Amino acid sequence: MPAQQSSLNTPQVPAQRKPRARVSFPRTGDGRLRKRAATATVWYLRLQVVLNIVAVVSLPFREEVHEHNGGAFFTPYLATAGLGSAALALFLAVVMRRRKRAAWVFNLLLAGPLFSLYVLALTRDPYHEHLFNWLSAALTGLFVAALLLGRREFDAIGDRSNPRLALAVGAGGTLLSAALGTLLVHETNKLPGATLKDEIAYTLLRGVSVGPLADRVDAVDAPRWTDVIVNVLIAATFLLVLYACFRAPRGACLLAAEDERKLRALLDRHGERDSLGYFALRRDKAVVFSPSGKAAVTYRVVGGVSLASGDPLGDPEAWPGAIDAWLAEARRHAWTPAVMGASEEAGTVYSRHGLDALELGDEAIVDLADFTLEGRAMRVVRQAHNRVRRAGYTVRIRRHEEIPDEEMALLVDRADHWRDGATERGFSMALGRLGDPGDGRCVMLECRDADDVPRALLSFVPWGEQGLSLDLMRRDRDCENGLMEYMVVELLLRAEELGVQRVSLNFAMFRSVFERGSRLGAGPVLRLWRSVLTFFSRWWQIESLYRANAKYRPVWEPRFLLFAKSSDIPRIGLASARAEGFLTPPALPALTRRRHRTCPEVTSPR
Repeated sequence: MPAQQSSLNTPQVPAQRKPRARVSFPRTGDGRLRKRAATATVWYLRLQVVLNIVAVVSLPFREEVHEHNGGAFFTPYLATAGLGSAALALFLAVVMRRRKRAAWVFNLLLAGPLFSLYVLALTRDPYHEHLFNWLSAALTGLFVAALLLGRREFDAIGDRSNPRLALAVGAGGTLLSAALGTLLVHETNKLPGATLKDEIAYTLLRGVSVGPLADRVDAVDAPRWTDVIVNVLIAATFLLVLYACFRAPRGACLLAAEDERKLRALLDRHGERDSLGYFALRRDKAVVFSPSGKAAVTYRVVGGVSLASGDPLGDPEAWPGAIDAWLAEARRHAWTPAVMGASEEAGTVYSRHGLDALELGDEAIVDLADFTLEGRAMRVVRQAHNRVRRAGYTVRIRRHEEIPDEEMALLVDRADHWRDGATERGFSMALGRLGDPGDGRCVMLECRDADDVPRALLSFVPWGEQGLSLDLMRRDRDCENGLMEYMVVELLLRAEELGVQRVSLNFAMFRSVFERGSRLGAGPVLRLWRSVLTFFSRWWQIESLYRANAKYRPVWEPRFLLFAKSSDIPRIGLASARAEGFLTPPALPALTRRRHRTCPEVTSPR
């Protein structure tokens, strides 16, 4: 608890000695000034993006910039009327907004000497005679001053391997883009007699600007579209180098053996609070603990997003400490914080730490004390159960620790064979492994047909001492229709054998939209939203999951997506799709692919 932590961490002052009083001055104003200065640098870079793009597409404006970018004139920092400069300014604006220290250093190393050069130029003829030069120097100087004032705001670190990767990408990308650009210039040059040196020089200068900067190469006269293509090639190389230079780190290590031991201890004490708690033991996650060690947040970094799932583990009174530590880790590495599938209780705590909430859908929870197959509402489920049972299918229910190793290996092989696609899907509500020795308390349902041939299996993870949460659902595509309903009903009817009182089934995304949108009197916006979701349900199981879960008359528990800024939602959505296995980005070459440190595996007897 905060008060207890404070008393434990604060050294006790002996009674006979009185500490000397210290005079302190408020630093609120200084902090606001730093933040405003850091924000000003981002807006300056955004302005340069707009100006450079306008200069490329607008001939009058481009000529005006070119006039003030040559001879006795010079323009502000990054104003060159080129796509390369626009791409550079755009990327720097993005990483400066994320408070990257490397981006701050990069801008200072470019803008600082440039401002000094401008100041020196203003002391000489004819530069000091032009008012525009004074304006350019003033804008560049203000940008440098804002960098220096806001330097403490830029404290986010990057990956240690970034410089090496940026150097490799820069060398390879420059050679490739320069070679392609030179070949294009050679093929489209209107003047005879140009040497290879002239064409290379023209290509490199065109990579900086589409203006008169390259016109000093008299032996080359390429068409306008060639200039633009060359500039785009160099701009793309810039973007790749900058991405490699400023990409976010993934974290030092994933779940280690000691971390898993601590998490299991928290689950033993508080595992009944959240049905998704056991999924925190996925070994592709990292973990951060509260200062007291009584709570933890597990997360995975995907595409620069620190993606947590479910509620924090442990004592709710220690949740704020774990959340603070997780958010501090995200700020330190410039990760975008997000939480998938948090409960309403956890969402309330997260909101006190500056995160906003968006309802994702509902989790279907069946309370076995209220479950029955009787009544008209359960007629469809009852008929499916009876039909499959009459066909000779049987279900065997066991804890994983009760299954011999050889038999478990066969079940795992069957599950892999029945998997829909090569990608293992699931992150927030899936364990991602089957048959691991450390998961002996998980429950396996194995279904066989009348010929004793395995046809389907379900696996559930523990939810405290008296609950189960669905982890894995696999079946043979040629099996009897309604087999999954039969297996779920068998579990619900025989759950007392395992001491289970509640079961968490699938998560139904946007359930309330389907339910309220079909009611009489639903508004046009809600009906439109329901129609959109129904359309996409043709490819993704959105409505079908809701309908499948609703058969069992469950209690619906809402789950929320938590985020810091609304503008981050598209990025969080892509990261979530990647984490859940619905979106697989192209694999990087082996030499540039980042690897996590290998952590020891946890082994324990069944």
